[in-house]
Amino acid sequence: MVYRPPSEAYSLIIQVTIGCSHNKCRFCSMFKAKHFHIRTLEAITEDLKETRSYDRRVDRIFLADGDALCLANSKLMAIMDVINSLFPECERVGIYGSAKDILRKTPEELKQLVDAGITIVYVGAESGNDKVLEYVNKGVTRAQLIKAVRKAEDAGMAASVTFISGLGGTELWKEHAIDSATMISEMRPTYASWLTLMLDPQAPIVDDIREGRFVQISPMQVMEEMELMLENIRMQEDAKTVFRSNHASNYISLKGDLPRDTAAMLMQVREAKNNPSLLKPEFFRAL
Repeated sequence: MVYRPPSEAYSLIIQVTIGCSHNKCRFCSMFKAKHFHIRTLEAITEDLKETRSYDRRVDRIFLADGDALCLANSKLMAIMDVINSLFPECERVGIYGSAKDILRKTPEELKQLVDAGITIVYVGAESGNDKVLEYVNKGVTRAQLIKAVRKAEDAGMAASVTFISGLGGTELWKEHAIDSATMISEMRPTYASWLTLMLDPQAPIVDDIREGRFVQISPMQVMEEMELMLENIRMQEDAKTVFRSNHASNYISLKGDLPRDTAAMLMQVREAKNNPSLLKPEFFRAL
C-alpha cells in the first residue's frame, strides 16, 4: 500500500523508502505492516526510467514513503539528479518529512534540496498541544514542530502541515483547538490542512477507545472544536496561509486563506452547528 497527500493525486509517486522510520503514532496504521528500509538508488532509477519510457510528460513527482526526507542529502541529491535528467519538464517534487528530519538538516542542505527541485514538504503536526502530542506518541514537541516548519520555509521549501480534529478526545479538545490555532499562527506555513479523526481498526488508539481510555468527540463537537480553532487564529494581516479542511474525512468543506478568510469560514462552521443537516453523512466519509 502506498500513501500520498491528497494534493499529490496526479503526481508520479516514487518510493525511495518503504514505511516510516518513526511508525509509532497511536492514531496511525498506515505503515504498521511495513519494515522500514531504504531502497537502492539503482531500484529507484529503474522505476524512473520505466516511467519515462511510456509517460510523455510528468509535471509533478512525489517521493514516498512516510518520511523520505530522513535520507541523507547525498542520497536525495543523487535521486534528484536522475529526476532532473529524465524529467526536465517536472515542475515540482514533493516529499513527506518529519520535524526531526528537517531539524537534522542544515539550512544549506535544505536550500540545496530546494534548488534541486524539492520545493514542498508535507509535515504531520497533528496537534499544537504537547499533551496530545505525547499521548499519540508523535515523538516531537510543539516547539520542535514550529522550529522545523519555520526552518523549511526560511530555506524556500513550502511546508504543508496537517492537523487532526478530534485527536484530543473529549478530555483535551479545547486545548487541542486553541494550541493548534496558535501553532499555525506561529508557524505561518504555506499550507495548513485540518482533517478529522477516522481510525483503521489496526490503529493502536482503537484499544484505548474500547477500554475507555480515549473518548471520541461527536460530529457536533468537531464543529465546536473547529470554531474554537478558527477563533484563536492570530496572524498579521499581510500573512497568508492557504487553509483547507476539505479532506474526505471532514464533515464540512472549508477553503480559504488565513487570516483573510477566517471570518467567512467561521460563519460557515457556525451555520453547520445550527443546521446539522449540512454535515456530511458518515457513509460519505473516508480516510
